Amino acid sequence: MQRTILIIIGWLAVVLATLGVVLPLLPTTPFLLLAAWCFARSSPRFHYWLLYRSWFGGYLRHWQAHRALPAGAKPKALIFIVLTFAVSVYLVNIVWVRLFLLAMMCALLFFMWRMPVVDEKQQKP
Repeated sequence: MQRTILIIIGWLAVVLATLGVVLPLLPTTPFLLLAAWCFARSSPRFHYWLLYRSWFGGYLRHWQAHRALPAGAKPKALIFIVLTFAVSVYLVNIVWVRLFLLAMMCALLFFMWRMPVVDEKQQKP
């Protein structure tokens, strides 16, 4: 029963992470980490798929190995954050919602800016 619940939560997290790629207030990374955790404890097959077959696999493997972003991921993430929030701010006509979106964008940019970046080549002796 616990295995089934973890698999369901894992797949729900994968779906939410995928939606989080295009929806500005829905985070991608925490849902991916949750999915990896659930699959590691419930289904080796789904865990393998997430790490080696999914679109997010390279980032997850790099995070597990180095606890840092791969080189090139941070600038892409920062640009994507600014673009998606800019579209949202443009489409919203309510001033307080715009201010909230701008505050969330600033907090997310600050968080991303502080995340470490490690190149795989730097880690090899």
